Amino acid sequence: MPSLLMGWDGAPVSWLRYGPQRSLWVAEGPRMRFGVMFNPRRKKKKINPWPGRLGGLSLFFLGLTAVQVFSFGLFRPPLTLAAASQWVAYAFSRGDCPQTGSWVALDELSPYLRRAVLASEDQRFLKHYGFDFIELGVALRSLQEGGYLRGASTISMQTARTMFLWPARSWLRKLVEAYYTLWLELLWSKEKIFEFYLNSVDWGPAVRGAEAAALKYFNCHARELNSEQAALLAAVLPGPHLWRPHRPTAAVLRRAARIMQEMDKVPLVGLSRT
Repeated sequence: MPSLLMGWDGAPVSWLRYGPQRSLWVAEGPRMRFGVMFNPRRKKKKINPWPGRLGGLSLFFLGLTAVQVFSFGLFRPPLTLAAASQWVAYAFSRGDCPQTGSWVALDELSPYLRRAVLASEDQRFLKHYGFDFIELGVALRSLQEGGYLRGASTISMQTARTMFLWPARSWLRKLVEAYYTLWLELLWSKEKIFEFYLNSVDWGPAVRGAEAAALKYFNCHARELNSEQAALLAAVLPGPHLWRPHRPTAAVLRRAARIMQEMDKVPLVGLSRT
C-alpha cells in the first residue's frame, strides 16, 4: 500500500475487505483516524461533450448576432434582405430595376410623417422595449370575440423583419423576428430604430423608404410632405401593395382621417424634431 495512506504518525495500516471490488484502508494513530475508499477496477466516468459544444455554439451565434446588429447600425446596408428579394422579383417581371430614394436622416424627415407613422403603427413606441403587450392583448381579445386578427407588430419588430429576415411568413420567422427585436432594443436607440424603419419600410411595389415614396406618389421630397400627404402614406402601411396613397380608396381616406386626429396626441419626446 502506498505511503499516502499511512497515518501522519506512522501508525500501522490494516486491510479490511468489503466484497470483491471494494476495499477500505484504515490508518489509526493517537492523533488521527481516516479511511480511504479504493477500487482498482473502477473505470473513469465519461464526460458528455455535447452540453459544452451546444453552449459554445450558442455563445458563438449570440456574438455573431450582436456584431451583425451593431455593424448595421454603424454602416447602413445599401439593400436589405427583404428589399433585395422583392426587387429581384420586380426586375424579372418588369425587365428593369426600380429607382431608389436616398437615405434621409430622422431630423430631416417631415415632422408630419413621423407623427403620422407613430399614430398609425405604434403609439407606444417610446414606452415599450420592442413588444407592445397591451396591443397584443387587444388583438387576442378581438380574435376571441370573432373579429379579425389585427396586427400587433411594433415598429421595432417591423424594423427587425425588414432589415434582417426573409419575406416568407412562418412561425419560425416570427421567433427569429422576436430574437432580432431584442437585439435592436438592446444595441440601438429609439431614434436609430425609427430612422431605419422610415428609410426601409415597404411603401408599394419596388418602393422602399420615405424618400422613394414621397417622390413616387407626391413628387416631392420626404422633408416637404404636409400633414395630409403624411397621413395618406401612413394609412397605406398595413397594405402597401393593395392601396395607393395618391389614389386613395374610401377606406384609406377614413383611415387617414383617423390618423390626422391622432397625430397631435403622439409625443415625440426622444425623437429628433424639425
